[in-house]
Amino acid sequence: MTPKDAGSAGRKKVLIIEDEKPLAHALELKVGHEGYQTTVCLNGAEGLKEALESKYDLILLDLIMPEMDGFTFLHELQQKKIKVPVIVLSNLGQEEDRAKAKGFGVVDYFVKANTPIADIVKRVKEALD
Repeated sequence: MTPKDAGSAGRKKVLIIEDEKPLAHALELKVGHEGYQTTVCLNGAEGLKEALESKYDLILLDLIMPEMDGFTFLHELQQKKIKVPVIVLSNLGQEEDRAKAKGFGVVDYFVKANTPIADIVKRVKEALD
């Protein structure tokens, strides 16, 4: 998908990789409302293609998605030496999943069911400002 507000030169760019369309749309609206340029991808393969083609300041990443899961996405970013802050949004709340994600250098990890969107947006702002 194409970024919202193509004429937004100088704004920080956030890539949202989330297969749950209502959540992806809500994040796109809320993060965009804070003045960031957003791009949404609905699966990991599409997200990786986008991350390789354009430079982003932050990625919001789901872990369980079609075509490519978030861990594979993180591994591919690492292999291609792409350094970008990643915040994980997942329904996987087990400690081993958190540890695995942290091993890839993610800056934060939220369990979607336990986290209001406002908290995620606040963390995005902290990571980018």
